[in-house]
Formats: sequence, C-alpha cells, structure tokens
Amino acid sequence: MTAGETIRGLLELTRPVNVLAASVLTFIGAFVAGGLGSYPLQTGAAVAATGLAVGAGNAINDYFDREIDRINQPDRAIPRGAVSPRGALVFSIVLFAAAVGLALTLPLEALAIAGINLLALVAYTEYFKGLPGLGNALVAYLVGSTFLFGAAAVGEIGPAVVLFALAAVATLSREIIKDVEDIEGDREEGLNTLPIAIGERQSLYVATALLVVGVVASPLPYVLGYFELEYLLLVLPANAIMIVAVYESFEDPTIGQTHLKYGTFLAALAFIVGRAALEVNVF
Repeated sequence: MTAGETIRGLLELTRPVNVLAASVLTFIGAFVAGGLGSYPLQTGAAVAATGLAVGAGNAINDYFDREIDRINQPDRAIPRGAVSPRGALVFSIVLFAAAVGLALTLPLEALAIAGINLLALVAYTEYFKGLPGLGNALVAYLVGSTFLFGAAAVGEIGPAVVLFALAAVATLSREIIKDVEDIEGDREEGLNTLPIAIGERQSLYVATALLVVGVVASPLPYVLGYFELEYLLLVLPANAIMIVAVYESFEDPTIGQTHLKYGTFLAALAFIVGRAALEVNVF
C-alpha cells in the first residue's frame, strides 16, 4: 500500500460524514443554549473535541470489528489492507488523546460529559456491541449527548435536554434497523443483537414504535418556546421522511436506515433554523 492509500484508509476509519454530523450536533447544542456569540472559543473546542472523539470511536470500532467486517464490510480500510489493525489502534489512541486535551479546556459539566462519553465509546466496542438493545441504546445516548456537550460547553445545558431525547430516540430506531441489515455477519461472529434475539420483524416493530414516540414528541421544543414556528415547518417533513424510511426498512433495511439518516439531518437543520428565527425575533 502507498502512503496515499494509507492516509485515505485512516480518513475512512473516522467516517468523515459521521464526524461532521456529530460536530454539527455539538455546534447546535451550543447554539440552542444561546452561547455561540459569548463563548466562541469554548464552542470551537467542543466541536473539535466531538469530531476527534467520534473519529477515534469509529476507528477503534473498526479495530474490534475487523473480523466481522470481512463478512459485512469487506471494502473497509482494515479488511482490504489499507490500514493494519495495529495502525488503526494507534490512530484511535492519538485522536482520543487530542479530544481529551481539548475537553480539558471546557467547563466541568462539559468535561464530565466528555469523560463519560469516552468511556462509553470504548465500552461499546468491547462489551456492549453484541448485547440485545443495550449496544443500540448506548450509541443512541452518545449521539444525543452531543447536544448536551455543546450546551454544557457554554454553560447552559437546559434547552438541549429535549433535543438530546429526540435525537436519542431517532438514533435508537436507526441502530436497530442497521442491526437487521447486518444480521448475517453478526450471527457469524456470534453476537446476540436484538434482531438475532427476538427476530428481524419484531425488531423492526420496536424501531417503528420508538420512532413514532419521537415524532409525536417532536413539537415539544416549539411548545416549550425554545424554537420559533420555522422549526415546525422543517421538522414535520423530516418526520415524514423518517416514517417512510422505517416503513421501507421492512422490505430493505439498507435503504430504510439510509433514508432515516437523511430525515435526522433535516431535523437537525430544523433545530438551527428554529433557534435562529428565535434570535432574530428577540432583536
């Protein structure tokens, strides 16, 4: 392998799209908390720490999952030989260290969330990934907690709590669908994911029920006065996309979980627009 191919492989390990998405959610958490203008350096440090931690978590996940990925994802960096397992492990440690260094510059609440999340990332790959529902719930917490981390970085965690809950529910639904998609490799590796434990169709029913709860609760940020009407104008079509996606997953889990991700991205945009409209109306 050439140096260029190795660099590309290392970048792939981080899942750049996921890194960007998590960083944006942290930014939204800070923005919703109203601290963006007053605490730009803390916001930047929180966003960067999130991106580094997510990249590290994805890299170490690929390290532990390298045998499963030979079946489920043979084109990933480690199975195809672009990055050695040892190289992936060292890379993840470097990213984790950089994330910790940035987190140490933030308030105590944010530092506590960062510490819990770093431990959770490692625990997920080593202990929780193959446990029915528990691994999914841990991932859902980690995604939702990016809102809390961003808000805590600027000293106001309250408004992000509802966003944390909504993001966690949508992520939990998507993670269950993804386990249905990956059931062949997971079974081969001896994991006991939710679809293996209770069946694929039953798992999809659980994912659907969770998503419906999230959709029903999605107007709460508007009702509580955190966002303006513009939030609803974007979150309602996002809800529709996610409902359709979960329906599609009964026929094709791959398409379903991909479209569900698009819906969550639109919902995240709704958070930004809804808060921005509130800021404009205040002035």
